[in-house]
Amino acid sequence: MKNGYKLICFDLDGVIFKDVNFWLELHKKFGTLEKGKELTKKYLHTDYSRLVEEVVVKLWKGKYARPYFELVNSLEYMLGVKEIFEYVKREGLITAIISASSIEAARRVQHDYGIDHIFANELVIKDGKVSGEFIWPIGAGKEKKAQIIRDLCNDLGISTRQCIYVGDSDTDIGAFKEVGLSIAFNSQSEELKNVATYIVNSNNLEDVITYLPK
Repeated sequence: MKNGYKLICFDLDGVIFKDVNFWLELHKKFGTLEKGKELTKKYLHTDYSRLVEEVVVKLWKGKYARPYFELVNSLEYMLGVKEIFEYVKREGLITAIISASSIEAARRVQHDYGIDHIFANELVIKDGKVSGEFIWPIGAGKEKKAQIIRDLCNDLGISTRQCIYVGDSDTDIGAFKEVGLSIAFNSQSEELKNVATYIVNSNNLEDVITYLPK
């Protein structure tokens, strides 16, 4: 883009995919929803490593992975996903997904739309089962998303002010504060909207294009 923006980053759940909390949906698939909601409420933003231990190791380890992959493949794309990625590619922007969701879901988007960089949490599958390992570069989001943006921009040789971020939840607040232009898409978070450059109340991601610098 001639205005100096080089990179556009997207959250996944509720932005690229229709509003869903991937990990809570996986609890449903594995039959651990009630316990999962209890643990998530208790540890998500206070002790993420403990949450991983309680869920991935104690609840999910050894479960067959088929429901996990079925969930990844069942996620519905938000309206306008194809159009926005066609647009940003025409404009020459580098694309990235930065999400606390599943790396497999991010890989699906990368495959379908040619995303340049993906960052998400990984439930490790071995021999068709949940191994008990979990790789979490994003954790619950928040400050980790901002750090990923800083690291990626450094690797690309650009400033974080040359980055655009599209998100929808409280976990995107740190990222919004880091970048040059932020768009709260279809968000229920007043705190996020308070720090956003633009607010787009729509369930069609193509509507974001109006707010991108021309």
